[in-house]
Amino acid sequence: MDIYHVWCNLIDSRKDDEFCAAVEAYLDYFKSDGLLDNYRITRRKLGFGPKELGEFHILIETKNMSKLEDVWRTVAQKDEPVVSLHKDVYSRVTDFRSALYRDFPDTFS
Repeated sequence: MDIYHVWCNLIDSRKDDEFCAAVEAYLDYFKSDGLLDNYRITRRKLGFGPKELGEFHILIETKNMSKLEDVWRTVAQKDEPVVSLHKDVYSRVTDFRSALYRDFPDTFS
């Protein structure tokens, strides 16, 4: 399993519910096409954690790297509805950070 991590803060923290709804709409689009397997939206609790990682943490899981590459390729095409769904998320975000992790040890099948 490959896990793409996103950490961020919100430009306007009062709009946290709108942000989460936008993330869900965006990621559900890819999930419904089978391009990603699962995702989670988490929020730092009680201010505990490194500030440089941001208040929100989104985990996007794919069974293999080619699925994640298909998501990125779809985004890069800049077609609707993806471009509007993406804009509704990134227009609310500041201090974006990301990383790619995988299950270890590798389990190739």
